[in-house]
This record gives sequence, C-alpha cells and structure tokens, in this order.
Amino acid sequence: MRKVSDELILQTAEWLAERDSNVTLATIGQKLGVSHAALYRYFKNKDELWTAVMQRWFKREILEKITLAKSYPMAKMALKDWLQQFSAYKKTLYTENSCLAQRNIQYIDNRIPSLQVVLQPAYAEINRLMDYPPGQYAKAEAILAVFTVFLLPDFKETWDYPDYKERFETFWQLIEPGL
Repeated sequence: MRKVSDELILQTAEWLAERDSNVTLATIGQKLGVSHAALYRYFKNKDELWTAVMQRWFKREILEKITLAKSYPMAKMALKDWLQQFSAYKKTLYTENSCLAQRNIQYIDNRIPSLQVVLQPAYAEINRLMDYPPGQYAKAEAILAVFTVFLLPDFKETWDYPDYKERFETFWQLIEPGL
C-alpha cells in the first residue's frame, strides 16, 4: 500500500475527477486504499480538498501556460496580452475537460471565497504586470470582474460568438484609461 499524503490525495482526486464528474471522497479513499474518513486527516472537509485540487488544476492549466513577450512598450499592453491568454486558456479548459470544469463550477466559480483563493495568483500577476502594490488586490479583482463574461462558464455560450474579439476589445477600451 502506498503511503498517503496530501499530494497523493490531490493527484488521485484530480485523476479521478478528470474521468468522472461524480467522484466522491469514498471513491478517492477506495482508489488510495483508505477509508474516506482517513482523508480528513489531510483536509478538514471536502470543500477544502476540492478547492486545493482546483487550485492546482487552475494554476497548471491556465496560469503556468500564459507566456508573455520579454518586453512591452507599456504595462497596459502586457496586461491586455495576459488577459487575452487567460480567457483563451479558461475557454479551452471548459470546453475540453468537462468533468473537471463541472467540479470547478461546483466548488470554485459558484463560491466567491473559494474563487478569490484560486484567483490570488492571478491577482498577484496582474499587480506585478501593472506595478500595483503587492498584496493589495482590489484593482486586480476589479479588472478580472470586468472580464467576467470571458471567464465564467455562465457565459460560455457567448464564447463562440463571431464578435468575441470585438467584444473583448470593447471591454478593454472601457477599462484601459482607468488603469
């Protein structure tokens, strides 16, 4: 039997959730050869476990894939590029991995405190790009809030509209002067 750790639990939970949107803690425990109650030694509840799984997934599948040019004439242009890539990766994730996307909607997108935790690295990156004070995320949060229509699956039907790029540009033009 493998030694159970929080990392192994997260890996197993994600692997199972990629294949089945109805994964339970009992399923995870069974796969690891432990009872579901044993998982509570590592995570205080299922919300904490799924939030941790989604944080890893979000970071790996979105944030770590964003690649920016070495330099931009203005910080605003780096932010625009970052937002375009962020929304594109989020769109891809929701269209290509429906099981984990459904889990993300259930445990993250529909729970504001969890969403804010998962988005902290995104806020930090926006602050870095725009030279905003570290740890003060009000501006970064406002920027992402403006682009909600391009980020939240509630709006996924609009992601394939032919005017998607034009709408993104309109949103950008509205916020750019206030950056």
